[in-house]
Amino acid sequence: MKKMFKLSLIMLLAFSVVLAGCGKKKEDTSATGGDSAGTAKSSVKVGLVTDVGGVNDKSFNQSAWEALEGLQKDKGITAQYLQSKSKEDYVTNLNKYVKGKYDLTWGIGFDLGADMKTVADQNPDANLAIIDATVDAPNVRSITFAENEGSFLVGVVAGKMTKTGKVGFVGGAEIPVIKRFEAGFKAGVKAANPNADIKINYTGAFDKPDQGKAAAATMYNDGVDIIFHASGATGTGVFNEAIARNKAGGNKVWVIGVDKDQSLEFGDDVTLTSMVKGVSTAVDKVTREVIDGTFKGGSETLGLKENGVGLADTSSKNVPADVLKEVDQYKEKIISGEIKVPTE
Repeated sequence: MKKMFKLSLIMLLAFSVVLAGCGKKKEDTSATGGDSAGTAKSSVKVGLVTDVGGVNDKSFNQSAWEALEGLQKDKGITAQYLQSKSKEDYVTNLNKYVKGKYDLTWGIGFDLGADMKTVADQNPDANLAIIDATVDAPNVRSITFAENEGSFLVGVVAGKMTKTGKVGFVGGAEIPVIKRFEAGFKAGVKAANPNADIKINYTGAFDKPDQGKAAAATMYNDGVDIIFHASGATGTGVFNEAIARNKAGGNKVWVIGVDKDQSLEFGDDVTLTSMVKGVSTAVDKVTREVIDGTFKGGSETLGLKENGVGLADTSSKNVPADVLKEVDQYKEKIISGEIKVPTE
């Protein structure tokens, strides 16, 4: 009798273990991929190729990658990036994703335009997209921005808020997209403060913070108190120079950020405002079209009217209400066509 009781108990325990194991297995397989909330795993694969600024440029490359990171969590897509160390890497990096049968390959930056055209023509069945350049190919979606319009607005801020009457612009390479930043900024400064002196410096690079720091030092030594940069990771050096000077005391200096709200990275004490481009929004939108099956080639330019450019939402922390009101007035005139902002 005791033997039968012990045998029954052993069998009962064994059965319980089996049930527990089955329950555990069911729990593990109930998730279909994606994040911890159970986002469905998507079969869509997206590759992103940066320019030489890199994915941590605190600017437009980073904004693009952050959009894909968000879609990994939201839609369960697979996303990867390749950082280009030189222009010679562009074709190789683009082809890695195209030949790997990725559903979409992004190129970030004007410099990738010619190489993306080559890759697109050689691979007509591949879907590609690019930021800041227009590629004439049926399988490429080109997104550009009216940087001159947004830069006009931060130019107004600089023109109204400079205490020395001297402001500066630090650019990366002297290419059309950066010339649009410069042209808009100068027009905005002069509209708000016709007597302002504007210093211009092109470092020739988007990945050289030391050159940005040197350019900023020269301008601040010249009496400039506000610098607007459009130089990718080179702009980190502009911020670092301004931060060091403000910590050392003396005359207060400012930096106007670019592409994303750079006060989130460098702080409100040094970031007067930022000229934000909707790179993240554009990358998210076009990638979702691939997910939905509605992707098609073509080009579009996003300006003030499309909310593609503008001042950072945090601008009111350092920019007085009366200046922001004047900025809004200029914005409406640009949207209506009353003001035509130059592009060069």
